[in-house]
Amino acid sequence: MTLPSLPMSAPPEASPDPPPAARPAVLAALDVALRVVGGLLAVAAAALTAVLELMLATLRVGGVLIGVSALLAVLANVALSWFAPRAVGRRWALALPAVVWFMLMVVAAGGTSEGDVLIAGNNWVGLVMIFAGSMAFAVMGFRMIMAPRDTVPGAGRR
Repeated sequence: MTLPSLPMSAPPEASPDPPPAARPAVLAALDVALRVVGGLLAVAAAALTAVLELMLATLRVGGVLIGVSALLAVLANVALSWFAPRAVGRRWALALPAVVWFMLMVVAAGGTSEGDVLIAGNNWVGLVMIFAGSMAFAVMGFRMIMAPRDTVPGAGRR
């Protein structure tokens, strides 16, 4: 015994999506302005954290140096490495805070003509801070290079 089939109507053809309208010039200008502000914010944060880490490099508790500035350097540099590419929308933006931070460390490690230094050669915390902070930027940069293109929001735009 066979049952009669019910009449079925075909679904209406879906009309193709209209082509996306060109972005208004105001939105494009706002996008560029926000990216520039994000890059400047990353640079300012790198300078601020570098100065804070330099001030904490000589922190002592009970006459013994503690390594809080090295830990702060790693945490801050990882955060800056995450923020900069997302704020600017380009992978190369990771270099903005990295270069500023490293240049401040080079200036601090070099002495003045009077012999003043911010990071002395016998200050193990300062040396570990420079090494650990640089490695944080290097590891985050390597991870970004190895990551697929679509994992960084905004990296494929424009």
